[in-house]
Amino acid sequence: MRIAILAHEKFPDRAKTALGLLRYSDDEVVAVLDRDEAGARVNDFVGDVQDAPVVDSMADAPECDALVIGIAPIGGGFDESWRDDVRTALERGCDLVAGLHYFLEDDEEFASLAAEHDCDIWDVRKPDADLTVAQGVAGQVDAEVVLTVGSDCSVGKMTATMELCEAAREAGHDAAVIPTGQTGIMIEGWGNPIDRVVSDFTAGAVEEMILEKGDDHDYLFVEGQGAITHPAYSAVTCGILHGAQPDKLVLCHRAGQERVHGYEDYPLQDLDTYVDLYESLAAPVHETEVVGGSLNTSGIESDEAAREALEEFADAIDAPAADLVRFDADDLLEAIL
Repeated sequence: MRIAILAHEKFPDRAKTALGLLRYSDDEVVAVLDRDEAGARVNDFVGDVQDAPVVDSMADAPECDALVIGIAPIGGGFDESWRDDVRTALERGCDLVAGLHYFLEDDEEFASLAAEHDCDIWDVRKPDADLTVAQGVAGQVDAEVVLTVGSDCSVGKMTATMELCEAAREAGHDAAVIPTGQTGIMIEGWGNPIDRVVSDFTAGAVEEMILEKGDDHDYLFVEGQGAITHPAYSAVTCGILHGAQPDKLVLCHRAGQERVHGYEDYPLQDLDTYVDLYESLAAPVHETEVVGGSLNTSGIESDEAAREALEEFADAIDAPAADLVRFDADDLLEAIL
């Protein structure tokens, strides 16, 4: 499928859904919409993903099958400045894919245009209606369950999940991704949007996916969400931790980050604190341990400095660590497998 991705004023640094699709999706990206960077190309900013032109609006995008909302502001709302692009996409017969808490199919204008032009609207964050509470049985599946956890949101949990699953497959293992957020669901084509699920059903929604795939694969890599110390999203993190009952954890962190993004009054904790918190919180339900770390060094220019940061990170968490995009996954994968 040929897709355009809307990422206005956020590409590339704050458009993790757009970057995830550019890096991992099987779809062909024909354009990225960003008013601030129009005229450039994706590879001018990010070199290890598929390339595409950056354009000012949907009216400037090449022919395609769908428009994907590739950003999700805090709170997941719809920015009215995007309306013209969405309207244009529908008038051109394009389907819509969105990972917002604002459901586009409930927007009267968009629903009317979709019906008129025979377009589908996929609100990725709309959960199934038949979810229920967990039974506490995810730990009984045959697969080894590996969960990515983080020091904050947007530090690379989805990326680490995808990279580790692919590395495990390349090493000859039968591995699968368990998608829990909008980007992972868009890439994999299935999953439960955990941050939209009723609180009582959060663990159950994760457990349901573990049970569905757990006896068919050797390894399940679960896409983590939020952070256990996050002032807004910790509940989602805890629900995934207890619902998945992981056998192993991978701690994800952004090099140099000292405060919670978007909540700068809150400092990040010492890295070993996260190790202790995740392991101790999981233990009463299912004992697990942090076996390695994934460090996002995208803000560090030189490879030498990035390797130094990795060494410091590994020492801090007392486990092997890797930047899974910049360097290889060998040591971290060995610790997992």
